[in-house]
Amino acid sequence: MQNHNFEQEVSEARYNGLKLQEGDVLEIVVSAYDDIAVKPFNLSTMEQTNAGVDPSSSGVVSKPNQYVVSSEGYVVMPVLGQVYCKGMTKQQLKQDLETRLKQYLTDPLVNVKLVNFNVSVIGEVKSPGQKTSTTERLNIFQAIALAGDMTDGGDRTNVKLIRYSESQAKDEVVALNLSESNIVNSPYYYLQQNDIVYVEPDKNKQIAANSNPNKALYFQLFGVLIATIALIIRFK
Repeated sequence: MQNHNFEQEVSEARYNGLKLQEGDVLEIVVSAYDDIAVKPFNLSTMEQTNAGVDPSSSGVVSKPNQYVVSSEGYVVMPVLGQVYCKGMTKQQLKQDLETRLKQYLTDPLVNVKLVNFNVSVIGEVKSPGQKTSTTERLNIFQAIALAGDMTDGGDRTNVKLIRYSESQAKDEVVALNLSESNIVNSPYYYLQQNDIVYVEPDKNKQIAANSNPNKALYFQLFGVLIATIALIIRFK
């Protein structure tokens, strides 16, 4: 990092929480003082009632107390029915559900957890692919660490982050310079689920790749030749 105040800036980085999206799997557990009264509001006690229900239409998934956010932005809760949550944070959904439940329960408490927090890290990293995080507070450095860190050929000054924008209804691409400490002030420092991080090759690696534009074709032809020889040997 090119700033000696990096540690201080990291400590001041703001985390605003995840925005719930279509396809998110949420674990929602309702509790209250009266254990009997709370049972109808939890899928774990309604398994037989929901058996055989199509998840794509109802928002109910196979595991107890787990719900999928529908394409319209709803989860379907027992008793409460459809609850709109797309674009909310977990805290906002928690507060909304507790408000709705107060007409049925005394001092209801709702716990909301995102089950499928996935990001994709591709390009010049040692282990590219989709990564599942055990924590929802994931910053870009942690995401790259999940992919085994950058290779020696990665460009730390021009990392691309691709994120779907609900307001624009399209993907937005942002260039991030990970060598500058003020990266922690970026709204893209903490990742959202389904973000894509692309680590570009540095100039030296790009020059090496462009010096022989037919290199990839040679490798493909070599692979076809090896496969053909293997088939001939197999059926001899």
